[in-house]
Amino acid sequence: ARAIESGLPIRLVQLQFPGKELGLQDGVENVDMLSSREDFVDFFTAANKMEEAVQQLFEKLTPRPNCIISDICLYYTHKIATKFQVPRISFHGFCCFCLLCLHNIRSSQILETITSDSEYFTVPGLTEKIEFTKAQLPLIRDESRKDIVEPMIEADRASYGVVINTFEELESTYVKEYRKIKKAWCIGPVSLSHKDELDKAERGNKASISEQQCLKWLDSQQPNSVIYACLGSISTVKCPELIELGLGLEASNKPFIWVLRGNDTTSNQVEKWIKEDGFEERIKGRGLVVVGWAPQVLILSHPAIGGFLTHCGWNSTIEGITVGVPLITLPLFADQFSNEKLVVQILKIGVSLGIGKPTKFGDEKSGFMLKKEDVKNAIAQLMDEGNEGIERRKRAKEFGEKAKKAVEVGGSSYINMTLLVQDIIQQSSKICL
Repeated sequence: ARAIESGLPIRLVQLQFPGKELGLQDGVENVDMLSSREDFVDFFTAANKMEEAVQQLFEKLTPRPNCIISDICLYYTHKIATKFQVPRISFHGFCCFCLLCLHNIRSSQILETITSDSEYFTVPGLTEKIEFTKAQLPLIRDESRKDIVEPMIEADRASYGVVINTFEELESTYVKEYRKIKKAWCIGPVSLSHKDELDKAERGNKASISEQQCLKWLDSQQPNSVIYACLGSISTVKCPELIELGLGLEASNKPFIWVLRGNDTTSNQVEKWIKEDGFEERIKGRGLVVVGWAPQVLILSHPAIGGFLTHCGWNSTIEGITVGVPLITLPLFADQFSNEKLVVQILKIGVSLGIGKPTKFGDEKSGFMLKKEDVKNAIAQLMDEGNEGIERRKRAKEFGEKAKKAVEVGGSSYINMTLLVQDIIQQSSKICL
């Protein structure tokens, strides 16, 4: 809304989401509203049933769009781009390192030699030795979703290029290598487009705690002392692990903000434990528990934050990097294990909680065992005042500064955005000829 108020010619068009046709509950129009594993398949199937509606919209729009920038999950947009002879540019939500790893793994066919989901193998074609298990890879391991994943991959291969929420200085080696494969524009960190406090507070959703409450509590803490713990909007962490996380935060003796999201059942169970166990009383003054959405960018930007315990979703990861805080990594699924490897092994700005086994949404038997000692020890390592801790914080701060410079006039992401627009205009003029 504020972008429109600024005078930019932006038009937002809403189309009916056909979720009800696939059996989804009325009003379920976002991934973080899904309640079961089966709902995921229905949701993405419904999203790709919008081809006809989008095509009709495309025919009516004046002037006709010069390109389509599409989420990778919406593979039908490739057909529309082909029909109207405009470039289709993919947006993944993955970092460049992850995209390069996936490309090298697929093109080398190394997975054909791997017999177990838990067997580690080295990614071919990288300068560093990076190891994954098959189970840790996004868009590969789940055969039950092949009818969704394969069209996504094929549409992506046919795309004109890809826009990535990263900046060149963060992953320079991988950006250079990936551009040998595909046109790529690094235009991030996009969180830095939120210039005022209200934008930061509302990034992603309306917060369940007021901006004033957060800032007042953070203002009462020492600089670089607070651990911010949030495991994303699509939580696959079970109640016992969340309780251990809470106990680990308590045992760390550090001030903390703990954000509880996820499905209603798990969240309610943990809330009940917080009250009945006396946790709330024990952490009074030192800990702040937020149930629901939190103003993450606003919190991370505060000088009191000294570390970010994250599930390593790319949005959260790059938001942490952008503000220059070191990370504690607890990856759960999708691209999160590759993001952990980038943060811990390559950039050396994070501490791993040592989780190697991914979780599956709605599968109570999948996942890991988290203990409060693991959390306590990881926080102690991250906040350590020895040489290793000092160097980690120094590197994190340096990347934060580079992120800010990247989006300034003349910065790498500013230039990439300019080049993206120029390229689209150039392609449009070719079509007109």
